[in-house]
Amino acid sequence: MVFSSPIFAVFLVIVFAIYWALNNVNLKWQNIFVLVASYVFYGWWDWRFLTLIAASTLLDYFVGFRIDGASDKRHRKMWLALSMMMNLGLLGVFKYYNFFIHELNLALSSIGFDTNIWSLNVILPVGISFYTFQTMSYSLDIYYNKLKPTDSLINFAAFVSFFPQLVAGPIERAAHLLPQFSTRRKFDFESAKSGIRLIVWGLFKKIVIADTLAPIVDSIFETYTEQSGITLIIGSILFAFQIYGDFSGYSDIAIGSAKLFGFDLMSNFKFPYFARNIGEFWRRWHISLSTWFRDYLYIPIGGSRGSRAIQIRNIFVIFLVSGLWHGANWTFIAWGALHALLFLPLFLLGSNRKHLQAGQSDRYGVRDWLSVGTTFAFVCIGWVFFRSESIGQAWEYIFSFSNLGDTAYSAYLLFPAALVALEWPLRNDERLEKLNLGMLEVPILGLFMTLIFVFRDSSTEFIYFQF
Repeated sequence: MVFSSPIFAVFLVIVFAIYWALNNVNLKWQNIFVLVASYVFYGWWDWRFLTLIAASTLLDYFVGFRIDGASDKRHRKMWLALSMMMNLGLLGVFKYYNFFIHELNLALSSIGFDTNIWSLNVILPVGISFYTFQTMSYSLDIYYNKLKPTDSLINFAAFVSFFPQLVAGPIERAAHLLPQFSTRRKFDFESAKSGIRLIVWGLFKKIVIADTLAPIVDSIFETYTEQSGITLIIGSILFAFQIYGDFSGYSDIAIGSAKLFGFDLMSNFKFPYFARNIGEFWRRWHISLSTWFRDYLYIPIGGSRGSRAIQIRNIFVIFLVSGLWHGANWTFIAWGALHALLFLPLFLLGSNRKHLQAGQSDRYGVRDWLSVGTTFAFVCIGWVFFRSESIGQAWEYIFSFSNLGDTAYSAYLLFPAALVALEWPLRNDERLEKLNLGMLEVPILGLFMTLIFVFRDSSTEFIYFQF
């Protein structure tokens, strides 16, 4: 069930009506209904996927009690390790097994061993990278004494499977979202109105921007050997806005949908293409993932402590793992490595902590805009690796930039330009919550809905469903 599909609109209206009708019964039944609705939503793709999310839920629910009740640190670590191994094992089997087996076969054949280690004929369950990280956050938060285990399996299962953010985030922390299931929700008209505004904005970015650019990007990348350098540059820019419109659009719809039910989800994007360096970019892009890796990987392995060599190692670890999280392909690892190399000079010069308040009030001068342009150019080069089928294709694509010529696609730059023009005045109002259009709100929302309706035929699945 895709957010941009009519069936989801019907689903959302029905769930909304029943959910708030149950508000007059009791909280337990309301949470049970959220759980059932979430399982229906997830099972819409393939009901067999439900066994995986149920298994992950039960594992971490019971492991949480074991961690909390362990008599010493060694036993706490043992139970945490069980959670990590089982959850990462699921990812390993469904997402990475075939990749590593393929690479092992290639390595062995290169030294004269004719092997054919069998691969698995499995499909990647939608959203598995997201909900496994969400359940692991529960075990980790208990281990680090940030959270006590919940007595309610219903609440925990609803937290893991909460349908607005289940398949593509934001990756919520248990310490933030889980307590909200224990608190009676009260319908708030202003919050619901803000949620509808976010849903419309997210649909606009997904359908009007991302889905319109998708076939153009596909055409350019599929025929990159036949295209001029200008066309290839435009293709990288268009993909940058395609993936941003697609993923941030999903996050906006997820956050907005959650607000309709009285839940608050964390912000996942803060206008990343206004970033002035790579450090700021990662404080603005896929925030729930970057902060997850910061808190649960980077800091535990040492962070910025220790020798300079250890610090550099930790930087590469977190960026390479972030790349691998996105997919089983060397292109994603290369994408992560490139961002590590771009971040490294900032770290060595001590300027990686600049612009910490991303998304808040800030003035941009000429130097800032030059930095924005430079950062965006490097980000676009990174996106070429992200979008390409192989590292060889990415390098060939990039080195063809110098073959200047004409292009038939320059008009499509109007879509990124329009999105930038719309977002710039909103950059200080995170998630549009403070935006007050007064009497103009209904006509403007009507205009956006009209555009969404006009462009709806190009609607596709969200890019991040594959991760």
